Amino acid sequence: MDSFFTRVYRVVRLVPYGRVTSYGAIARQVGAPGAARMVGWAMNASHSHHEPVPAHRVVNRNGMLTGKHHFGGSDLMQQLLESEGIEVEDDRVVQFNNLFWDPVTELRRGKSRGATRGKHKTPKQGGA
Repeated sequence: MDSFFTRVYRVVRLVPYGRVTSYGAIARQVGAPGAARMVGWAMNASHSHHEPVPAHRVVNRNGMLTGKHHFGGSDLMQQLLESEGIEVEDDRVVQFNNLFWDPVTELRRGKSRGATRGKHKTPKQGGA
């Protein structure tokens, strides 16, 4: 059986370019609904994983960039999101509800709205 972090990374890699998800949504998808904080730990550790993990696409349930301090610079998470066309204001994703990608719903439908493994853009980042 895969480790918790490996299962988290597998789901995070499916988050489409230009969309965001939450720690809690990832936790629910991997079968650990109370483990949102552990998903955050996984995002923090993702810089050491051998395959890129688009951790910048994971925010808290209100769209706040709570993991931003784990990136190389204080604004790197915001810059990565903005490079994908996601507007961020005061450390919060603008239009969060419209950009939110729920893996439980999307993967159940058999869709990931254009995200296919290896076909979506995942910039290399230095941290969570």
